[in-house]
Amino acid sequence: MPALDAFDSFLFSLSRAFCSSFAVFVQIQGCLICLILAFGWACAAYVRNRQIKQMKDSMRHGNSFSFLCCDVNELEHSNQVNLPRVSVVMPLKGFGEHNLHNWRSQITSLYGGPLEFLFVVESTEDPAYHAVSLLISDFKDEVDAKVLVAGLSTTCSQKIHNQLVGVDKMHKDTKYVLFLDDDVRLHPGSIGALTAEMEKNPDIFIQTGYPLDLPSGSLGSYCIYEYHMPCSMGFATGGKTFFLWGGCMMMHADDFRLDRYGVVSGLRDGGYSDDMTLAAIAGAHKRLITSPPVAVFPHPLASDLTFPRYWNYLRKQTFVLESYTTKVNWIMNRALFTTHCYLSWGFVAPYFMSMIHITAALRIYIKGYSLEETALTSGGLLLVCCLATCTAIELLSMWNLTRIEVQLCNMLSPEAPKLSLASYNWSLVSAFKSLLSVKELGKLHISFCLGSSKVA
Repeated sequence: MPALDAFDSFLFSLSRAFCSSFAVFVQIQGCLICLILAFGWACAAYVRNRQIKQMKDSMRHGNSFSFLCCDVNELEHSNQVNLPRVSVVMPLKGFGEHNLHNWRSQITSLYGGPLEFLFVVESTEDPAYHAVSLLISDFKDEVDAKVLVAGLSTTCSQKIHNQLVGVDKMHKDTKYVLFLDDDVRLHPGSIGALTAEMEKNPDIFIQTGYPLDLPSGSLGSYCIYEYHMPCSMGFATGGKTFFLWGGCMMMHADDFRLDRYGVVSGLRDGGYSDDMTLAAIAGAHKRLITSPPVAVFPHPLASDLTFPRYWNYLRKQTFVLESYTTKVNWIMNRALFTTHCYLSWGFVAPYFMSMIHITAALRIYIKGYSLEETALTSGGLLLVCCLATCTAIELLSMWNLTRIEVQLCNMLSPEAPKLSLASYNWSLVSAFKSLLSVKELGKLHISFCLGSSKVA
């Protein structure tokens, strides 16, 4: 038998160390995290699939407009004329690859009540100003839409400043205000569905939704998809949730007119993140946030979304967690940050350990070492098999949720080009899971650099 060289000796020692009680705990914990993710995605898929079945049942009973409303009686003229006025406020910055298509989907809503669209830019020098002005001119006789110039913000983030200017200029009879980001692609019935939920339950403070990422094929786009998928669980409850996405938020207009719960002052006086600030206000005043099952929106990612741009996105997300409105909010953000880091590293570490076990086993096979000589046990490979099984279950659950959300989006937008799972490269999805460790390392580094910055 050949003698052990220095590298093999170190490798086998490391493999043995990863069979210690603590290392086994870490690897079993990683398996449990995979199974928890799989369970969460399975629950989210159940909620979305239930909505699909409801729409199909409605279609079988003769309602060909189930993508607008499952109860066809609500589409009668007597009901439509009584729908409340909605103002849609869209803060804009720059002109991206998919913006024009997204804006077009927003202003071509089939909502039957009074509706106005307020596009808000910082200045006329913003590329978005000219692009959206041309779009509005194409629909000038069909929709009530205008472009507002907000000017430079001095007390809060530019996005929040643009939103507040839009709210200030909305129609005096507006009952609900809907904030949308420029990367949201609405379904024809989205505004109607959100409004119907607000009418059914006046206790709702904010209604929100979440995007279905459509990777473009670039490294950064798949990283964004991986990052958003665990978050999607909190928005697929079909009702009450504790999460809020700033890309889609419907609220009572009077909450802004009267500055209830400090909504306006909380955003205006130092606000950095609209959704984190409003979520903190909702939590402090025990107000209800909901996310209806139809509130999932196609989100095509840019083809030039590189890894540096993804890294910059993570830095921004970390800074959001460093902002707060109250001491309790700061503690909750810190707890969220710490938990997220711990679970992410607990998810990644077992894969590193498994690579060591597999490499050690391959070296034994290639070099012809005896098991007695290397003093290895089969425990390492057993753990590898457990992790591989749990990973397969997790990926299957992720695939299933994506499949169902693609199907739901296709049903909610029957006039749009069909989305397809064929655009997803699942081998890349599997390979990019290890990049989560890079994300968490970056978050820790940025957190130490930023410190605790009070933003609101």
